[in-house]
Amino acid sequence: MRDASPKAKFFRSFVFASLLVFACGGPAPAESGDAAKSGNWREEYRRPPSIPYPSSNPFTPEKAELGRALFFDTRLSASMTMSCASCHKPDHGWSDGFVHARGDGAVSMLFHSPSLLDIAWLDRLGWDGKFRDIEAVTFAPIVSPAGMSMTEEKLLARLSADRFYVEMFARAFPGKAIDRRTIELAMATFERSIASKTAPFDRWIEGDESAMPEAAKRGFALFSGKAKCTECHSGWAFTDGSFHDIGVAKEDEPGRGRFFPTSLKLQHAFKTPTLRNDADRGPYMHDGSIATLEEVIELYNKGGVDRPSRAEVIKPLGLNAIEKADLLAFLRALSDDQISGTSRPDDDLIR
Repeated sequence: MRDASPKAKFFRSFVFASLLVFACGGPAPAESGDAAKSGNWREEYRRPPSIPYPSSNPFTPEKAELGRALFFDTRLSASMTMSCASCHKPDHGWSDGFVHARGDGAVSMLFHSPSLLDIAWLDRLGWDGKFRDIEAVTFAPIVSPAGMSMTEEKLLARLSADRFYVEMFARAFPGKAIDRRTIELAMATFERSIASKTAPFDRWIEGDESAMPEAAKRGFALFSGKAKCTECHSGWAFTDGSFHDIGVAKEDEPGRGRFFPTSLKLQHAFKTPTLRNDADRGPYMHDGSIATLEEVIELYNKGGVDRPSRAEVIKPLGLNAIEKADLLAFLRALSDDQISGTSRPDDDLIR
């Protein structure tokens, strides 16, 4: 597990002290928000002003538009009934609502469909981190027999025979062919533009005390203190981008340990997902085994499966009913006010 940043350590110390004050009859939780936001830690939770596009695949409107068209096109699957959006639905937090992802012909896959929200900021992708970047993910589900069951050769033939795509590729990649690499670059450009929007929590961080209810403010103190959620769900995107065994994976699911078989702690360790728009994205966990956020909180409260690979921070929390309700209120405050599933991300975000 990664070491917490100095800001995160400072903030957790502050929250711990604040909780002691509350327990002794000190200021109300609303007042703690004013005090907390005077510290430098608020920078850790401030949303970045723009999306980081890599120099190897810089943003252009033409690539983003082409990538969007491909993402929603069912012709990328063998049966022409399934698109990338079949597993990553805009109106379901860019996941799909199923326990396990479903491939062409309703074939059940191994894992739950991860959300694509804010993936531009992640270093490695996939529940087990097998993909080095977004470009590397593109063809994996397309050519997988359990996924879209398409062949690269057939896909290139379909796109090359379509005048619409011939023109779009020509605008996005002047002088280049319709091939695997240009498809990867276009789709990755669009997918990086899938960014969460401003949520009540963000407005509260910026100073609007009315943006979150008091229960959510208390929940944030728990999230950052007693519940120890920030050990993994850190920063503005609420993920450390790393891999942990939280005590939910089955014994036959090695997770990141698949690539590091000698690492005890990476056995059953899976990617920490973002918590942005989490209220829209049930079921939860890499295996879709938990139906509701209430059940997620209860898993952490009990401490999950006790085994050698379980992360040290995962232990019974002793949260009471009120604390669990406050934590739930905070998690819901991470969902933006707009419908999370616009098929076209905001222009001011993708530039």
